[in-house]
Amino acid sequence: MSTATEQLRDLLAQELGRVVIGVSASVDALIIALLARGHVLIQGVPGLGKTLFAKALARALGGEFKRIQGTADLMPSDIIGVHVFDEAARSFAFRPGPLFADVVLVDEINRAGPKTQSALLEAMEERQVSIERNVLPLPADFIVLATQNPREFEGTFPLPESQLDRFMLRVDMDYPARAAESEILARYGGVLAAAHAALETIAVIDRGLLAEARAAAERIHVSEALSAYVLDLAAATREHPRLALGLSTRGALALLKAARIVAGMRGSDFVTPDDVKQVAPWILAHRLVLTPEATLEGTTDTEVVQGLLATTPVPR
Repeated sequence: MSTATEQLRDLLAQELGRVVIGVSASVDALIIALLARGHVLIQGVPGLGKTLFAKALARALGGEFKRIQGTADLMPSDIIGVHVFDEAARSFAFRPGPLFADVVLVDEINRAGPKTQSALLEAMEERQVSIERNVLPLPADFIVLATQNPREFEGTFPLPESQLDRFMLRVDMDYPARAAESEILARYGGVLAAAHAALETIAVIDRGLLAEARAAAERIHVSEALSAYVLDLAAATREHPRLALGLSTRGALALLKAARIVAGMRGSDFVTPDDVKQVAPWILAHRLVLTPEATLEGTTDTEVVQGLLATTPVPR
């Protein structure tokens, strides 16, 4: 008999598969973030369906979807909201911004200025917004999906380490395989409204199943040796000669949470080192800061993570 985590994964993969094609790994990453109440940074060139992906998730959750376009002139009030004067009531009323939604897509987040990027920090960490000495809660299943193009640097503001650390996972979306792209052309190439029609076919998942899957993930056993393995990986990043900044404690917690959920998705009741290795590139890569020398030599954060996984002793 399948567990609640397996059922949720199969159901979400089925519903999202009605719209998005060839991104099964990215679907798994979204499910991990959803169960762990984390946020996702999607990195890839334009035109790969990142917006459609976010809309499909919002539809499956039955929640409200809002899209924020990152631009240099975007202000914090544009995303949080503003107080406007109500003539009838003769008082100021708060008009919430797009941040008050279940699924928020921040498109090209690195085109927004540092001040606006910082406005997301409290929302992503504490699921609340402070404005005019008032604290306003965000939806219970609030999740931020942010996109950025790693190949464009003109007119962008690189995300600071504190902002990157708020994202539980980073998913690198590449061009789809030929078979998947052929199916995309066949499905969406002839009908302009095909994507919108496909979104209408997505069924809303049972929130009770989501709560049950979260509870099941928390019950998955983590041995002392496995916890020590996660700590060894974190220590290795902090001592690596090509890294100026290693994994934070928040990152180590995210790695353990994600490994727990992956173990649950494969039907296991305990976490193995392979579960940690599977999620490590999603959790670690964007949190590591390369030294200037490593950057000049063309070393990538993903290569460093793969090297760490290959050299850190695995518990038996």
